[in-house]
Amino acid sequence: MFLLRIAFALSLLNASVLSDSQLVLSPPSIPIPDSLFGMHIHQATRGTQWPPVPFKSWRLWDTHTTWADLEPAKGQWNFSLLDQLVALAEVHHVEVLMTLAGTPTWASARPSEAPAKRPGSAAEPRDMEDWRTFVRVIASRYRGRIHEYEIWNEPNNAPFWSGKMEILANMTNEAAKILKEVDASNVVVSPSPTKSRGTAWLDGFVEKGGADHVDVIGYHFYVGDGPPERIPLLVREVQAVLAKHKIQKPIWCTEAGWADPKPFPQKVSPGFVGRSFILAWAAGISRFYWYAWDNHEWVTLEMVERDNKTVKPAGLAYGIIERWLLGAAMQRCRRDNSDTWICELSRNGAAYWIVWREQGETPFLVPADWKVGTVETLSGAESDASPSQSVSIGPLPVLLH
Repeated sequence: MFLLRIAFALSLLNASVLSDSQLVLSPPSIPIPDSLFGMHIHQATRGTQWPPVPFKSWRLWDTHTTWADLEPAKGQWNFSLLDQLVALAEVHHVEVLMTLAGTPTWASARPSEAPAKRPGSAAEPRDMEDWRTFVRVIASRYRGRIHEYEIWNEPNNAPFWSGKMEILANMTNEAAKILKEVDASNVVVSPSPTKSRGTAWLDGFVEKGGADHVDVIGYHFYVGDGPPERIPLLVREVQAVLAKHKIQKPIWCTEAGWADPKPFPQKVSPGFVGRSFILAWAAGISRFYWYAWDNHEWVTLEMVERDNKTVKPAGLAYGIIERWLLGAAMQRCRRDNSDTWICELSRNGAAYWIVWREQGETPFLVPADWKVGTVETLSGAESDASPSQSVSIGPLPVLLH
């Protein structure tokens, strides 16, 4: 965490350069760690086959593990499902990001308020001691097993939070103190607002002192039905808020994916997955949780078929982009005047490049000094190449090495 903090502080100083036709990103200089790759799985104990692609961390949200699920009545705890999920994560050697949110009706300051999930779940607790007890019980029970905690989900989204900003800032500070008291190694993530409208909320939350005791700034980098190339622009807005308040902490995208358009054009779905992770890292995000492996109701860019076993091309692309990026140092990532994206990386002394266009297919003349011998696609197919050869590029990134 210390090395990531330093690297991402430097990435904030190296602001993206933007013009009408060019965008140059300055990624962190450290090798890309496996911790970049996060995932949501909703039905892990109810029929979903564990994803065959590697990822480091699993965010527990939409998994029936909110405060209301765990303490349905005051002092009456139900840990059976969360115990199963934590044990499953341990079997597969992945970390758990536990999201602490969702006030039970019995504890709610507004118990009859229209809910996201249950009546009163978006309100603050009537008695803050109930919140403190909840946080302490969870942190104590899973001490040494859960190391990462996020405080609340999408607080700028009315169905999830209806209270005052300063109340959630206080709840965040109270939770952070307890989590650190129970285990000083616990990582605390701030509440994660969503979409472009979330930056104003984040600005106010930080102003209220809500980020004073967290280790990580959380955000949901949804870009509507737009392409992944909008992610760096939203990241830059978040970075501007943090720079305004002189905050230098890692940024985690604790949720992102696509629910529009409906239906999603499956031909380009692998490209959206690959470009999301490339551009997230290049823009300064140190962890990116994909939403979601097995969601078929809200999500339109699906990774697996409805049997929750058969992997779609987008799911395969998740594993391939992880292989392309893991352990590599990204020197730079830029869009040139022809709308061609070129990201240069190196691993073990060897250089390679990932190249794509946001729209359309076009020939790309591989520079002779790249000394490229192989072209690989996000489907995993490989073909021979030679310097100065023309390669067709489009919305699906290709790896040149």
